Amino acid sequence: MSEYKTHERASRGDALDAVRTLLSYLGEDPDRPGLIDTPRRVVDALREMTTSPEYTPTAFDEPGSDEIVVVRGIRFTSVCEHHLIAFTGTASVGYLPAGKVLGLSKIPRIVEKFARRLQLQERLCRQVAEEVGEVTGARGVGVVLSASHQCMACRGVRQPDVEALTSSMLGVFRDNGDARRELMSLMGFNR
Repeated sequence: MSEYKTHERASRGDALDAVRTLLSYLGEDPDRPGLIDTPRRVVDALREMTTSPEYTPTAFDEPGSDEIVVVRGIRFTSVCEHHLIAFTGTASVGYLPAGKVLGLSKIPRIVEKFARRLQLQERLCRQVAEEVGEVTGARGVGVVLSASHQCMACRGVRQPDVEALTSSMLGVFRDNGDARRELMSLMGFNR
């Protein structure tokens, strides 16, 4: 469930009209040959990029599992809620089981679930960590996201090579420096 109040959704026709209006605002003719289908393409692309896929979290009882599990290199694309421009990156997700392990393919699905919406990288990081913790009851969860933001690359400061790193640490990874260092090393952040 969303942490935000839902708003009444505009119709598809309203969305198409809004894109046509935006094109006109930019000084373009929305009826010229190259732009006739642009409203449909923009609306379809934004819908696709902001619709979270369904998934069923699958955790398995594994009483003897007490070592860190890490899945890294998970590619994601999200849409910056401030500019409606994409940001892309990779996620590393690790957790310390407490009797349950998560199906490994579910970890990228959790990242995708939260990336496919209007988002902030910091919030995305926290939401992934919280979901892994809730599903597994893990003793600790750590998530590190590395992303490039097109809103910084093509406008404003125009820094196309900037990489934003965020982390969210829960449980033992927040409270124990040795556990955090081991996790970060397994994720490949051992500089």
